[in-house]
Amino acid sequence: MKKRINCCIPYISTELKKTLAMSKIKLSENTIQTIKSICAEFQNREGELINVLHRVQQKLGYLPAEVQELIAKELHTSVAKVYGVVTFYSFFTMIPKGEFPISMCMGTACYVRGAEQVLNEFKRQLKVEVGQSTLDGKFSLNCLRCVGACGLAPVVMVGEKVYGRVAPAQVKKIIAEYRDASAAEPAKSA
Repeated sequence: MKKRINCCIPYISTELKKTLAMSKIKLSENTIQTIKSICAEFQNREGELINVLHRVQQKLGYLPAEVQELIAKELHTSVAKVYGVVTFYSFFTMIPKGEFPISMCMGTACYVRGAEQVLNEFKRQLKVEVGQSTLDGKFSLNCLRCVGACGLAPVVMVGEKVYGRVAPAQVKKIIAEYRDASAAEPAKSA
């Protein structure tokens, strides 16, 4: 199990890799039923693996090993095949994402225009490394190979929102925008 996690997540710290390798989650009965129900929606067909993984990740937010094992069982396929798909496609994650996932484009255009400095500022402000989430679960930080908005380099995405021509000095303001929106949310619904 340890080797499996270490080989497939290049952007996370060694400490987080160790934590993930040692941590084992217990799925609640409700989560088990949700996964089984999703698999049944696709007639428990192995050929629907990617669709099942998408739907399960939509519901749970990520695909830990225990979830992958249950999906493999329900679709009558090997855990290795499920794991192979999860680790091949960058959309899938085995690590929980924050409420506001921050993705830094590290494509060539973004990189040469200062993406590394912007990323370092996000790490400093959030006190996390790439691949980690903040302790409050509000933010997670990841890197992407290319967002496809090279003319706006360097590019940062927070959820689906794209920020272009981001400078390190703007990072604090971007984070505050989401912290403030999150803090104001309960007041709006009251």
